[in-house]
Amino acid sequence: MPNELQKTAPSGADRWLTERVTTVWGLLTGRPVSLYAASVLRIGYGLLYLAFLLREFPHRDEIWGPGSPWTPGLARQLLEATGWHSVLTLSDSRAYFELCYALALVTSALFLLGWHTRVMSVLFAVVVTSFHARAIFMTDGGDNLALLMSLYLALTACGRRWSLDARRNRLKALRPDNTPAPAKSPFTRQLRDARTTLVTVVHNCGMFVVAAQVCFLYGSAGLYKVQGTLWGDGTALHYALNLELFRPWPALSHFVAEYTLLIAVVGYLTVLLQIAFPFVLFSRLKYPVLALLLGMHIGIAVLMGLPLFSGAMIIADAVFLPDRFYTFLSRLGRRAAHRTDRWRPARGPAAGSGTVPTQGGPGALGSKHRVVLPAGRRDTTPATAPATSQAPPKTD
Repeated sequence: MPNELQKTAPSGADRWLTERVTTVWGLLTGRPVSLYAASVLRIGYGLLYLAFLLREFPHRDEIWGPGSPWTPGLARQLLEATGWHSVLTLSDSRAYFELCYALALVTSALFLLGWHTRVMSVLFAVVVTSFHARAIFMTDGGDNLALLMSLYLALTACGRRWSLDARRNRLKALRPDNTPAPAKSPFTRQLRDARTTLVTVVHNCGMFVVAAQVCFLYGSAGLYKVQGTLWGDGTALHYALNLELFRPWPALSHFVAEYTLLIAVVGYLTVLLQIAFPFVLFSRLKYPVLALLLGMHIGIAVLMGLPLFSGAMIIADAVFLPDRFYTFLSRLGRRAAHRTDRWRPARGPAAGSGTVPTQGGPGALGSKHRVVLPAGRRDTTPATAPATSQAPPKTD
């Protein structure tokens, strides 16, 4: 009998596996994670793509329009071969292209603001995919990352914080008549609970995929650099600073390139940070690593002229900051705004307006009411005087 009980009792490994599965399932279905980080990604990529479209507005026809050297016909042939799709290739009309461009600007702005975010996130993914596929040979790493993140954000609940949707829901909850109607049947309650669980699971999986994408990006970039001899001897950044294609300010690039030892140290540090990044995410080391990566991306944006790539990477790194960091920033901003309002001088009548504000309310003891008289003449009457009383006669 004891032997049979030992056979049916779960072993230590089975209990460990069961506990881990339960923990992961609870993490996926319990509550949406990183809602503030998802909102930061929405705001960041919406603003980044809106700025990108506005910057290229004067050149839109040469890049994506009917007047592009890469004609719509050539784009359709490539799309058929690769399986991509773009709404810009549905027509060769210039009016249609201008309409698509205007709608892309509006969609990016509304996605940034978080207006009906669930629908806008899907439309934003369509916009980014269409423009990316239309001019595939004019993209870089920043465009590729923005494309991936737009697809991932369509799965997340990125409009629950810092959005117009969140503001509308908050104001709606403050209304006295906003009492949720009780479920009419157990089936309705189960259906509502299943929908909530599904939304939570999809959001959490989307955020985990975003984090995994960034980890793979850094890890693969670091391992790829290790294989190159230029990164091994510390001269890779020196050659990058002397490439004409990546020298927006040649004088600045030439000045930085003179510090060869510093460039070699920065090159080795870059490889080390990228390889070590996936392994420091669950420790406090991730904060200094993220700070160093932020400096690296700012340097790439300034020295190599790749602001879109650097901006996309900086925004992607924000997914690893906890929600308590963003709530702290929010409280700090409200506190600063409160101090600004407190230090702001009180508004009053303009100087020289000819009127003096009442000193004390009606019935206040000892208060006086000034009456402005011609130059050199002044009279005072108690503030408690009846309203119908006349001012005393003027005397010389």
